[in-house]
Amino acid sequence: MSEFWLISAPGEKTCQQTWEKLCSVTAKQNNLSTNYKFHLPDLKVGTLDQLVGLSDDLGKLDTYVEGVTRKVASYLGDVLDDQRDKLADNLQANGLELEAYITRFQWDMAKYPIKQSLRSITDIISKQVGQIDADLKSKSAAYNNLKTQLQSIERKSTGSLLVRSLADLVCKDHFVLGSEYLTTLLVVVPKILYKDWYSKYEKLSDMVVPYSSQLVFEDNEHGLFTVTLFYKVVDEFKLHCRENKFVVREFVYDENALLAGKNEIAKLESDKKKQYGLLIRWLKVNFSEAFTAWIHVKALRLFVESVLRYGLPVNFQGMLLQPQKKTAKRLREVLNQLYSHLDTS
Repeated sequence: MSEFWLISAPGEKTCQQTWEKLCSVTAKQNNLSTNYKFHLPDLKVGTLDQLVGLSDDLGKLDTYVEGVTRKVASYLGDVLDDQRDKLADNLQANGLELEAYITRFQWDMAKYPIKQSLRSITDIISKQVGQIDADLKSKSAAYNNLKTQLQSIERKSTGSLLVRSLADLVCKDHFVLGSEYLTTLLVVVPKILYKDWYSKYEKLSDMVVPYSSQLVFEDNEHGLFTVTLFYKVVDEFKLHCRENKFVVREFVYDENALLAGKNEIAKLESDKKKQYGLLIRWLKVNFSEAFTAWIHVKALRLFVESVLRYGLPVNFQGMLLQPQKKTAKRLREVLNQLYSHLDTS
């Protein structure tokens, strides 16, 4: 988004003259900026003490609301993930592009009734944005937890055979099931040791079923083999496997457990897909809420600072400047010259 400067100047004979004077030196003569009137409603002034107190509080609120707005936008980008290039298209304020909203700013009378005091309006914004901040923390934590669980499962199903889940690599036919005496082990063998495995596995202990080993899966570095043997020699077999750099994976074939695992993955994926759509909508809506609240805080600050500087009755023109490229330094110099008589320092 482009850079904007929000300023005010006291009314000359009329506020229109103030506006025309600014445009004359910044836009018409020097082409330093594109200018827009920044419209403020007739807000309640209150007392001088109230304005001084509000000045400090609004500065802090400005920083806070900007921070929440940026957090919502940043997290929306995170959730969009590989569609992050579409982030700008999803960041709108009241259905408008951000620059359009700022340059056409209109006070939202329904959300921030001007019959209320400036303090009340400030409190409304603070409470509203505080709720967005709290909701963002809870919603992001819940969604991130879903992502983490799925990523953990994905890592287990795509890593090395030494650590990955074996559930999706084997089937019932690979195992001797329901036997009182026999069991089937799964052994990970480095590819460079295949020849050793085939020549040694029947001799690693007594009571290994001959010709029972079958290669069921392999990745770039290892192969997964079955081997059937008697229960009573399992510990001895494992020991001799370690000595030969063969890794026995702990695995029990249980169809109910495997089905439960697959159901859990399906549920997590379904929950993530559902939460994704809901979260995107929430983030878009609440970015708009936070951004529009932020611009209203800017408007409040402009009003309070202008009344404190220029006094009563309220008579000043709010103006929004969009500097042209590489003109910021010159524009600041022109503004300093134009309003040097207002400098009370």
